[in-house]
Amino acid sequence: MGIPEVTPVAVKDVDFGEGVKIVQPCNLYDCKVGSHSCIGPFVEIQKGAKIGKYCKIQSHSFICDMASVGDHCFVGHGVMFINDDFKTGGPANGDRSLWKAIEIGNRVSIGSNSTILPVKICDGCVIGAGSVVTKNLTQKGIYAGNPARLIRELQ
Repeated sequence: MGIPEVTPVAVKDVDFGEGVKIVQPCNLYDCKVGSHSCIGPFVEIQKGAKIGKYCKIQSHSFICDMASVGDHCFVGHGVMFINDDFKTGGPANGDRSLWKAIEIGNRVSIGSNSTILPVKICDGCVIGAGSVVTKNLTQKGIYAGNPARLIRELQ
């Protein structure tokens, strides 16, 4: 029988602002987390990701490399950020040149179990639980569904 390589859960080489709260276990490495943000348990934030100030990232969420989240954002339980659109018909297998950026504006709320593909979401959007965001959201509003579509405009 072989012996597996075990990588421990860790918080390693993170650029933290002031007053950040983390609930263990979580896996954060080579990323940035802004002041007064809260990271729930079982969250992974990968190398190169950026979380703004006063954000709340709920449990079991995954924020990939090349993702940025603005200030005063809420990311619900089990939200998945996906930077690989399988352009070649399969996973990029670590080929960063095939990945795309995800940009979340300020004051964005993303409901539980949503999936965020490589898109830009403008300031002030609300994403309903379970939604799949496949295209840029350029108008402030409430979006829901698969694919996510505008349900109602917000002022």
